Amino acid sequence: MKFSSVLFTAPGQVEFGQIEADFKPLGAKDVLVRALYTLISAGTELACLSGREGWFGMPGTPGYACVGEVAAVGEGVTEFAPGDLVYSMGGHQQYHRIDTGDERGLCVKLPSGIAPQQAVFTRMICVAFTALRISTIELGDMAGVLGLGLVGNFAAQLAGMQGAEVVALDLSERRVELAAACGVAHPMVISSESLADDVAAVTGGRGVSTLIEATGIPRALPPALPIVGPFGEVILLGTPRGVYETDLTDVLSYVHLNGRGSLTFKGAHEWRYPIKRDGFVKHSIARNAELALELINSGALQVKPLHSHTMPPSDAAQAYAGLKEQPDDYIGVVFDWTGV
Repeated sequence: MKFSSVLFTAPGQVEFGQIEADFKPLGAKDVLVRALYTLISAGTELACLSGREGWFGMPGTPGYACVGEVAAVGEGVTEFAPGDLVYSMGGHQQYHRIDTGDERGLCVKLPSGIAPQQAVFTRMICVAFTALRISTIELGDMAGVLGLGLVGNFAAQLAGMQGAEVVALDLSERRVELAAACGVAHPMVISSESLADDVAAVTGGRGVSTLIEATGIPRALPPALPIVGPFGEVILLGTPRGVYETDLTDVLSYVHLNGRGSLTFKGAHEWRYPIKRDGFVKHSIARNAELALELINSGALQVKPLHSHTMPPSDAAQAYAGLKEQPDDYIGVVFDWTGV
């Protein structure tokens, strides 16, 4: 069976072409999904395109956020039927098969009435969820989010829902404007000269009790540490990438002493939780996905302001170039597979 796919064929090289896979016969628990919309995860996919991610082989199909229509099911599948709209972690390709009997086979039915183009953003919301799950944020706390791409923006929105008053920080005026459009309380353009004073003015001099680092840029964090209050926590949500040379002793001393009280660092990688629901584990990626879809559908979580582009997958090279070269314009880029 041949079908269309976005392909990274070499570092910096994006193509749209045909791949072949044998999807038939389907296994008893298999679901075959035809993609309708897939979302680019800019940080991960641009890193893969650069050739710096050793786990991603080229040529290969990138992506892990898909909303599609069930095309066929195996004989043992009872919870899905052809025609159902589902969210999965499928890549940028026309068809993919999900083994729902496997612990990694995520497939979640969309709630009635939700816009599929918005539902596909569930993937980035699930990434952001992890930071909130491991945080100590409670009603009335001050929280900060550093970096307002998709994941950072969603983390800021979720922190507000969890009861925090949120200071949302980015170098980009456009991304700060989008945070305001999404209802974040205190969006702020970072100024290296006045950052601590600006945050102190909002927090009454106490600083934030939780800082969520969502840039994945190692050099961005040390200058922001002074905004964290005594005995606060720093949550590493963005995957650190790139070389950063510094005197680590200065950073560790600040974490250890902070002038006022020790800080706690926490890693918030999504895979700390199981994909499927587990009776012995409170949280799972599947549960987060179901909640994300409900929040999108109810309008409690704002997605529309972040959906900057809908493009055919044949324009993939343009999409990745835009994400790399015009990051203030290309925020949320969705591939539309309905015409393929």
